[in-house]
Amino acid sequence: MRTLPRIRIAQLPTPVELLPRLTAELGGPTILVKRDDLTGLAFGGNKTRKLEYLLAEAQANGARTIITAGAVQSNHCRQTAAACARLKFDCVLVLSGEKPSIATGNLLLDHLFNAEIVWTSDEERDAMLQSTFQKAWEAGRRPYLIPYGGSNTTGATAYVYAVQELLTQGYTPDWIVFASSSGGTQAGLAAGARLFGFRGKVLGISVDETEVDLKERVASLATATTDTLGEKTNITAQDILVNDNYTGGGYGIMGTPEIEAIRLFARLEGLLLDPVYTGRAAAGLIDLIRKGYFKHDETVLFWHTGGTPAIFSDKYSHLVSPL
Repeated sequence: MRTLPRIRIAQLPTPVELLPRLTAELGGPTILVKRDDLTGLAFGGNKTRKLEYLLAEAQANGARTIITAGAVQSNHCRQTAAACARLKFDCVLVLSGEKPSIATGNLLLDHLFNAEIVWTSDEERDAMLQSTFQKAWEAGRRPYLIPYGGSNTTGATAYVYAVQELLTQGYTPDWIVFASSSGGTQAGLAAGARLFGFRGKVLGISVDETEVDLKERVASLATATTDTLGEKTNITAQDILVNDNYTGGGYGIMGTPEIEAIRLFARLEGLLLDPVYTGRAAAGLIDLIRKGYFKHDETVLFWHTGGTPAIFSDKYSHLVSPL
């Protein structure tokens, strides 16, 4: 397998823990959690794994400025800004949404890491990202563009090796369940499962995309990732498992299922989830267990992709209000 350049900034391997009280409360399969909220950089998260490869590629190409995009409370942008601060890159974040009067949560951290912020609308985000890159190039800032969510073959490679890490730790769960949106994490897990012979099922709970669109995107990226690693394998949309029944009110809009999931994980296991990604994926996991989707004697691993700072955004203050 081809080896890609890598800068080690994540604390790996992340631990796997049993969630005994949640398992007992739901009365279903045994629930484990893979703690990628503990990758160590700026409150951790799954993007830190990807940034090890993305920033190594940027460095190898002589880049001085990193440009990427996300929502106001983007976990990806927060971790990118932190990694840039550590590795002496300038960082420009194109954030879509209304600029708040007070910076809280991930946005507060973006400022602390000295990221430059360009504000835009959801509809104009992609055009603004390209425009920002072009301006930086013309200004001689030697920019490197990281796509939304770090979801390209370089970023997905990190989760190919994350599967190997899990197997090396001695865990072979029947299911891996996690939040899926831009598709990079799921593509890496799907490619890693194929390349390292993982026999369990890899189920993405969609945060905001339709099942059809996400399956196609993940399959294409997973196949391309195996090609990047010199082990090209054809992975089709039929090979990808996605559930889009839990997208609720849309991206970043927290409803009753997410609130219940966040509270259950916190009160039973002392484990914090975020309102946008892990809270929504956990809500899906809980509902599927209650519906008997998993067999009672199976083991389900919930891959915690991080996002903790978002709970400190004033947008989600109703977490402590009555349901």
